[in-house]
Amino acid sequence: MPLDFFSYTYDLASFAASALLVVSYHLFLRLKIKKNPTYTVQTINAIARTAWVETIMREKKDVLAVQTLRNSTMAATFLASTSVLLIIGVLTLSESDKLQTSWHALNIVGAKHPELWLVKILSLLLDLFVAFFSFSMSIRIFNHVGYMINVPLELKHMMITPAHVATHLNRAGKFYSIGMRAYYFTVPLVFWLFGPHFMLISTIGLLIALYRIDRAPRIRSLEFSDIE
Repeated sequence: MPLDFFSYTYDLASFAASALLVVSYHLFLRLKIKKNPTYTVQTINAIARTAWVETIMREKKDVLAVQTLRNSTMAATFLASTSVLLIIGVLTLSESDKLQTSWHALNIVGAKHPELWLVKILSLLLDLFVAFFSFSMSIRIFNHVGYMINVPLELKHMMITPAHVATHLNRAGKFYSIGMRAYYFTVPLVFWLFGPHFMLISTIGLLIALYRIDRAPRIRSLEFSDIE
């Protein structure tokens, strides 16, 4: 009994450590953004979307607006559909007792209780549901923006200005980013099925990869090697 309790607490400690690492990473990004608004790719994309809306509405490039928003909607739709397929796959996975035993073959220090296995599956399902609803909200707002961005500025509607439309578009982009984050975080949750130590290692690896993805490229002078 003491050994089982120790193994169970090891799983909880690994989960808490992984969650703390993820929260700390995003707090770090928030502090960096306050000092430098162009520190991350996400903030630069928000600035670009705002400028894009301003250009589209003032120069009346309706066709370009429809094509761009259609591409964004198609991408979000594909990822939302993928989330549903993954949810069905995880539900199928939860019904297999033999597969559960096989996945525990590499679980050296973690607990192997059926109750904990269900907690892991539920955590993975919750993460995928967050991804699904985030992408769905992104699609919804993209559709709204498609109507607002084509309203002529001559009408001078106080709620359909370029700044207001850009706010909606950036909100859709934020939901899209949340959905992608949920996808990324499935990596530690899947590795948790193999053992808590795999979860901790994969979380560290994920944060290293996310830092390289989130960090905006540094502006450097054009070198001779860049010219082809």
